[in-house]
Amino acid sequence: MKHSFKNDYSELAHPRILEALSAVGNTQFDGYGLDAFSTGAAELIKSKLSAPSAEVHFTGGGTISNLMFISSALRPHEAVIAPESGHIFVHETGAIEATGHKICTVKGVSGKLCADEIEAVVSHHSDEHMVMPRLVYISQATENGAVYKKEELTAISECCRKNGLYLYLDGARIGTAVNSPACDLTYSDIASLVDAFYIGGTKNGALFGEAIVICAEGLKSDFRFLLKQRGAMMAKGAVIGLQFGELFKDGLFDELAKRSNAMAFKMAEGITGLGYSFLYPVETNMIIPVFPDRVASRLHQLYEFHDWEKSGGMTSVRLVTSWATPENMVDEFLADLESLVTSG
Repeated sequence: MKHSFKNDYSELAHPRILEALSAVGNTQFDGYGLDAFSTGAAELIKSKLSAPSAEVHFTGGGTISNLMFISSALRPHEAVIAPESGHIFVHETGAIEATGHKICTVKGVSGKLCADEIEAVVSHHSDEHMVMPRLVYISQATENGAVYKKEELTAISECCRKNGLYLYLDGARIGTAVNSPACDLTYSDIASLVDAFYIGGTKNGALFGEAIVICAEGLKSDFRFLLKQRGAMMAKGAVIGLQFGELFKDGLFDELAKRSNAMAFKMAEGITGLGYSFLYPVETNMIIPVFPDRVASRLHQLYEFHDWEKSGGMTSVRLVTSWATPENMVDEFLADLESLVTSG
């Protein structure tokens, strides 16, 4: 079986997560996220964020987290501003549009948008014959593996507050972003600059699950009702709460994210040493090197990964490492790549 660099959730879960779930056995617990595991995990997360008044809600995945918060925040005529590479626009099967809300896209750079692009969308939507932009969607890290710096997120936050827009952050890979050497944002910085975000467990060691964090007071009301109505509230919510408690009780969440990054940085260093470049700067555990078509085709015979784009005889490929990527597999990939280079 070929090793996969397609994503960072192909492995089931970190052993500590599986052990913690197994240890519970037939212990009884309250349902729908009201159990001691979930309430305890929520307190750990709020402490990590230095945000004691935030609300934390656990869901099963990223798409339902995005759909739940965005649809709950918007009135029927209101719309979302997002980069054109944003996950909600490209890879969620129109989930946001299905709730009746238009997504107004901007080009962005490396998957990041900026305050000037937000201002342009707001200015363009000038009257009641058009949708009203009301929420800005960003990802940390982006779909291209880039991270927002504190100066960038602060400027976006200030722009949103000036224009009466909510700022929502997709944190599917927030762990690798915050633990990137390129990032100067802390978890508490994020909590203070955005209105809501989610912390991704699925892509950082959990069996499954995300934690929606609502910081803005006006967006907290009735959220549990909406979770229940849309089927996002799990009867056995304790299963997610227990996992997040394990991830956040002694730094495991950050430890796993750092290892994901370390494997990607090692791979990127080796690829650079063999003379290849990257489509975007390497900042997290998702890297996009550019290979000749022949090399990319041969690598596909040995490993699983996604092609990003093709142009002029070159193929950009997306390689993603995880908390569980064996270092020897990175070494093997680089050795195979080197053999392709030397063989012409």
